[in-house]
Amino acid sequence: MSEDECVFCAIVRGEAESSVVHDDADVLAFMDLQPVTPGHLLVVPKTHAVGLEDLDVADGQKLWAVGHRLAKALRRSELRCEGINLFLADGRAASQEVFHVHLHVFPRFAGDTFRISADWREHERSELDETAAALRKTLANLTDGAQRKN
Repeated sequence: MSEDECVFCAIVRGEAESSVVHDDADVLAFMDLQPVTPGHLLVVPKTHAVGLEDLDVADGQKLWAVGHRLAKALRRSELRCEGINLFLADGRAASQEVFHVHLHVFPRFAGDTFRISADWREHERSELDETAAALRKTLANLTDGAQRKN
């Protein structure tokens, strides 16, 4: 999807309607058109990036910083908010629907209807260790300048 076809880029350019909550040089936050709870926000970098791997690290830091500030605002607002979810879907398999990186920030409260269903069973330590080793190996080979932690 090109920037010309991206609805979030159109919102950033002011060509599509939105209810803006935050706007700075790098990040825009606006109300989700299909909120899971009242106060559901979307935080987007103004530079088009399809997924996390395409997102500049500095833009990602700004995205999360704005998300953090908005979560604080939701908690202190008059909206019903007993908790917060930060949710970012990266890729079609992760349920990303708009292919411009975006962070969902939404209030939670007892009895709301939002659910994530999964197999929450505990896994064997050997399986977890094997997965951790595979990830450490990949981290060691990344060339994005991130430092490796053992």
